[in-house]
Parts: sequence; structure tokens; C-alpha cells
Amino acid sequence: MNRRLALVILPLLLTLAGCTSGAADDPAPRRAAAERPSPFRDCSTLSARPAAASPGSATPGAPGATAPASPAATPGATASVTGAGATAPAAGGRALPELTLACFTGGAPVALRDVAGPVVINVWASWCPPCRKELPAFQRLSERAGGQLQVLGVNSRDSRSAAQAIGEDFGIRFPILVDQGEALQRELERNFFPMTIFVGVDGRVRHVEASGALDDAQLAALVRKHLGLTVSA
Repeated sequence: MNRRLALVILPLLLTLAGCTSGAADDPAPRRAAAERPSPFRDCSTLSARPAAASPGSATPGAPGATAPASPAATPGATASVTGAGATAPAAGGRALPELTLACFTGGAPVALRDVAGPVVINVWASWCPPCRKELPAFQRLSERAGGQLQVLGVNSRDSRSAAQAIGEDFGIRFPILVDQGEALQRELERNFFPMTIFVGVDGRVRHVEASGALDDAQLAALVRKHLGLTVSA
């Protein structure tokens, strides 16, 4: 009797064990994590000029006044660069490089020269502590800009999962381009992390900043100095 009972129970136990094992190995939870929506905004609006940044528009706080032209826009003048080891000036008022980069959220690739200025471009990576420290300040800048400028991130030398995790953890919502080959840094001859590029309404580089993590006040001061725009800190 006991032998017959064992012959009946054993297959049932093996079947239950097989089901348990299959549930533990089910890749569905991993797929859900990998396919969760991107925290970043898509790149479809990057070619549209900020509403308050059309040529001749008034600078906030100065009714009827136009944004001052940067010296870098003058032929022969040079854009500036600051940062550790940065002793030579950047190329004089140069246009953004002719690069096309993928958008983190997918869709059509973005030609940098099609991005409408003024724009503040932050080059960052999740493994870079100063990058992580300053990213929330760039998010706040994008919220406080009031249509005067765009904020754009360029994620470099990073994994998609790590970049997405940073965006989720820090609430980063502005668009992100992907440049794993460091093409932008090579074109600008500036291999710094983090690095921030200030681009005028004419699409020309006004300043490259690579002095470390920036806070709200520093960002506001740099925007005022190099783009002629007043943004609250």
C-alpha cells in the first residue's frame, strides 16, 4: 500500500518542483525593468527655437532691451573655456560640430546643428560623481528658464541602464542624446567630465565650462555672462 501511494505522490512532487523552478527563472520581471519608459523628454522639440529667444527679444528684467551680443559672435573673437588644464581658448565663436547623435528615447537621430539656440548642453555620465552632483541643477535650470533657452544632455561613455537609473533617481526630464564614442568631446578637443557648452541663438559656441560640478547660482551666472539671459538661481 505504501509503495503504491509513493508511486502516486512522487510524480506530483516532481511536477510541483518543476513549476516552482520555472517561476524563479521567468525572465518577465527583468524584461519589465529593461523596458520601463525613459524618464527623459523626447528630442522632437529640439529644433524649435525657445519661445522667448527669438532674435531681438527682450532680456527679462530689462523691458525693451535686447540680449547683449556675446563677444564670441564677433568675427575673429574667441569663445572662452575654463576648467582643470584648460589654458587655451576654444575656437573662435565656432558653430557646433556637424554631428548626428541618437536620442535616448529613440526616434530620429538629432543633428547638433539643428538644435535651436540658445541652448545649454551638459555632457555627463552616471559614473562621474560631479556629473551626478550637478544634474539636478540643470533640471532646475530647464524649469526656470521660462522659454528663454533649452537644456540638453549628452550621455557619454555610459550604459543605458545606468543613465536611465540616474534620470529616474534625480528626476531628470530634459532631452538626452547618446554619444558613447565621445565624438562631441573629440570635436571640441575637450575631454572633460562633466562639461557644459553654452550655445548662442545663432548656434555658435560661446563658452565651454569644465570646472567641476555647477550649482544653481553658478549656472545662472554663466547663462547671464555668456548668453545674456537672466534666469533665477
